[in-house]
Amino acid sequence: MIWRRLWIPGNLKLSKLDRVIQEAFGWTNSHLHEFRITGERYGMTEIESMDGDEDLKDDKKFTLAKVLKDSIKEFEYEYDFGDGWRHRVVVEGIMAETHYNDWPLCLTGKNACPPEDIGGPGGFDDFVQSMADPEDDDHFENWNWHGGPFDPKGFDVNTTNARIRNLR
Repeated sequence: MIWRRLWIPGNLKLSKLDRVIQEAFGWTNSHLHEFRITGERYGMTEIESMDGDEDLKDDKKFTLAKVLKDSIKEFEYEYDFGDGWRHRVVVEGIMAETHYNDWPLCLTGKNACPPEDIGGPGGFDDFVQSMADPEDDDHFENWNWHGGPFDPKGFDVNTTNARIRNLR
């Protein structure tokens, strides 16, 4: 399982939460995303392919606090509809914002994020197996495509927070 525990201020727009999630997992924000919260959908309404999708709300117009209220304890975030990376987001608590907690922070996490365009969960499993086995027919092709070795357990909270801080 790949996961991150994030500290997110309630005044953060959903569009910025998308960027924080991207940085927390080490992705490049190369694909569309969508939040699904209590039956409502929030995403990038300005994208041409989304024209005519009246159910999709603009994620730049909503803060996390506005959509979560006090009762929402879980919602879904999906990234890269082709690969279908669905994230279950669990709200562990809501804190009052102060000048000490006004920007996102990654507290901890586990395991490396799948590379972009790997082909979804099945493609990622095949990739990890291939990268671990130099005898695998696709090992060196995957090595070259990825640009070197891949440690599926690799995660560094300091590097992650440096990426998140660069969003400011």
